Amino acid sequence: MARCPAILIAAPASGQGKTTAACALARLHARQGQRVRVFKCGPDFLDPYWLALASGGPVHQLDLWMTGEADCARRLHDAALEADLILIEGVMGLFDGQPSAADLAQRFGISVLAVIDAGAMAGTFGALAWGLQHYREDLPFAGVLANRVASPGHAVMLQDGLREPAQWLGALMRNEALTLPERHLGLVMDHELGDAMARLDAAADALAETKLGQMTLDELQAWSVDFAAADVPEPGFTAAALRGVTIAVARDAAFCFIYAANLDCLQAMGAELVYFSPLADAALPPCDALWLPGGYPELHAEALAGNLPMKSSIAGHVQAGKPVWAECGGMMALFDQLTGADGRTWPMWGVLPGAVTMQKRLAALGPQQLEVAGGVLRGHTFHYSTCATPLQPVTRTQAASGRTLRGEGEALYASGPAGLVRASYFHAWFASCPPAAARLFLRE
Repeated sequence: MARCPAILIAAPASGQGKTTAACALARLHARQGQRVRVFKCGPDFLDPYWLALASGGPVHQLDLWMTGEADCARRLHDAALEADLILIEGVMGLFDGQPSAADLAQRFGISVLAVIDAGAMAGTFGALAWGLQHYREDLPFAGVLANRVASPGHAVMLQDGLREPAQWLGALMRNEALTLPERHLGLVMDHELGDAMARLDAAADALAETKLGQMTLDELQAWSVDFAAADVPEPGFTAAALRGVTIAVARDAAFCFIYAANLDCLQAMGAELVYFSPLADAALPPCDALWLPGGYPELHAEALAGNLPMKSSIAGHVQAGKPVWAECGGMMALFDQLTGADGRTWPMWGVLPGAVTMQKRLAALGPQQLEVAGGVLRGHTFHYSTCATPLQPVTRTQAASGRTLRGEGEALYASGPAGLVRASYFHAWFASCPPAAARLFLRE
């Protein structure tokens, strides 16, 4: 038996304060010496940085389509074996997406905590809370937390509007110190702020004044779930597929969109991972293959353009016929040039012919899948730039099951000796098809 209190922290929409509430709850219990495991619902690279800092542990994604129901079951089961509390931050609104956070909660019987930005409402707060709880039959519901509340008197008005008073879990007062800053792709990363932990502690202190924050572990047992081992299949990793292969992984402020579970997947297949910084290092570490993940090359274009030794080292890797997998931001840096949102243009690494231009509006968003050698990888796309290149796509991504694409899917480009430089805006979830993930890093 793997039984553990579990809460899915959701909201009526994005921007209500889900991440702040999840971080506050994780930090509050971690400070008390409890073992907290946090997950993020849906594809997201940025919220997990904050959730990991708050909880002190790795944060993995849960998505009934992208990661798959079996993968979700295994991760929750394994977490329940070691944790005192499991928290899952939802995505967008509670019922948004196919599948939604509500679908995940119902599949595993996880109670939903609704966070509602109550800054500009009174009695309507109760209507929203009632609707979230009862919109779908048999949705496990923990209660509601009011966010950005103006005063104690305002909190009383909100509480009085609830049809079920027992659902009131407290109010977080309006306080800019609790706000996590954002930019075009989401939250600013924790390590970019000198006061990241202070912000989390302030949020935890504020939550400690609420009913939710004052609940003991014994009281939290009311939301326990038995993540039974019978529901958990064996992982589908291809044993030893990457044994003896050293993969250099770009990881710094410019290349930071990395699923922790993707690293685990590569290592489970025998790969040795070595990390480097395209911003600060002069050369690649000794390696057999290169992974350039997504991130913010547009925010660091000048530094990337100025690091000529690294550009030369990457060119040497390509000329030696070694594999490269570049996704989104990693692909952007491989083109000849990049034009930022401010109109300035910088030379990039020149591995792929063409130019990338940042746009003011989102260029693509949503779950997609990509068929490559070895199988079909599931993942997603989310970018503000577009690229112009004479390269012809080898293939394109397809829509997730039950969805349709607006326009063409994301291109997969192949270049270099034997076409071993493979690049796309597509972000892959490696565990969705380990054999296909392995082939991205092999000379085949």
